[in-house]
Amino acid sequence: MATFVTRRSKPELVTSSRPTPHEIKHLSDLDDLRNHHEYTPVVSFFLSAGAMPEDTAKAMRVALAEALVHYYPLAGRLRELPSGKLVVDCTEEGVVFVEAEAEVRLAELGEPLVPPFPCVGELLCSDVGDPRVVLGKPLFFMQVTRFRCGGFAVGLHMIRCIADGFGWNQFIRAIADLARGETVPLILPVWERELLTARVPASIACASPVFKPLVEGSGIDDVLYSTPFDSLVHRLFHFGPGEIARLRSHVTAHLRRSCTDFEVLTAVTWRCRTAALGYEPRRNVYICFPCNARDLLHVPEGYYGNADLYCVLEVSVGRLCGGQLGRTIELVCGGKRSLLTPEYARSMVDLVASMRGRRLVFNGVYVVSDVTHLGGDGLDFGWGEWVAGGVVAPTVASFHMRCKNADGEEGVAVSMVLPGAMMERFEEELACRVLVPYMQSEPSSYFTTMSWGA
Repeated sequence: MATFVTRRSKPELVTSSRPTPHEIKHLSDLDDLRNHHEYTPVVSFFLSAGAMPEDTAKAMRVALAEALVHYYPLAGRLRELPSGKLVVDCTEEGVVFVEAEAEVRLAELGEPLVPPFPCVGELLCSDVGDPRVVLGKPLFFMQVTRFRCGGFAVGLHMIRCIADGFGWNQFIRAIADLARGETVPLILPVWERELLTARVPASIACASPVFKPLVEGSGIDDVLYSTPFDSLVHRLFHFGPGEIARLRSHVTAHLRRSCTDFEVLTAVTWRCRTAALGYEPRRNVYICFPCNARDLLHVPEGYYGNADLYCVLEVSVGRLCGGQLGRTIELVCGGKRSLLTPEYARSMVDLVASMRGRRLVFNGVYVVSDVTHLGGDGLDFGWGEWVAGGVVAPTVASFHMRCKNADGEEGVAVSMVLPGAMMERFEEELACRVLVPYMQSEPSSYFTTMSWGA
């Protein structure tokens, strides 16, 4: 796997291609959750394909400027009101854009190209600063890196309190639409953050019991938070279509159509992770994952603010790790569906509003997020074919990222962070309890484990 250093242009501020309103835009209460006050780094890779422009970076920059006409709040800056609530000051100051070149071919980064990707720091803007400092800074950072083969990478830092993953993906697709030659984005943006503000009077009764471990702490002494982060081991586990199909065979008949791959893989990794951590069987453990609730919250098409609900499930270690795998999968699928109700959605908005200035606490909670929709898969610039991408900063949370194998088959990479000895136990649990048939297959098997630092 190649290592490289990029030659970067000086960062520039890209503003909208036409004048836009100067005004204050209020955020929703879901946007303003303290945990959302940070930037998320994402990198996507594209092969040269179609009628490539002479200058890929220039074409992307022009499309970005045009997209900001429609998404003009993104060119503004966050300000804090005396009440502590954040607003967007639409100042037209712009977003950061960097052109870069790497003297390597895309194929040298790995075939197939799967996370962890090499030298990702070279593919991202280097002047973002502290990712948890958000006031007065650009809301979006973009670096386009060209490779010798004509392929390119798009590295992004996206601020979470303006949009969730679904919303940022909508903005990136708008850039692709305009780069392809459309006169306007195929989906026009909707702000309307007042739709997701707390009710008067507020009612948190439905969400409060579920959120208790995130608000007050789970009561578990979590080794992940007592171990220095630099001492933790980071791994990615790649599940190909064959592995996923075999795991889905454990799903009970009444859930087989509705249960998603994310739910199946989440159940398996939660079970193996819990066993690896060595908790006592009678102790309760928790899992938290965001769910897109746009339908439940009745937001219009084009809404790009935060509309994720946090689903929190609680179960004893004995029940989670004992019995058939199908029961564990049913626990995740059924528990998630029981929470996703309109009243839970509105109650969560009310509860989050009452927490202004406080962060959710994830001590003793397994946090997992599906980001297979983020990045570039399905983007149509009119040129360039997506081959890989995902979130590139390791955290104690797990991310599910889309990837492809050498035959072009879709798969999922699941990140995991644990202390060294517990990571070994996790791998044993995954292999012995779940994936023995796949580990015994030919060396070309799609199931692999890789270190983030590899």
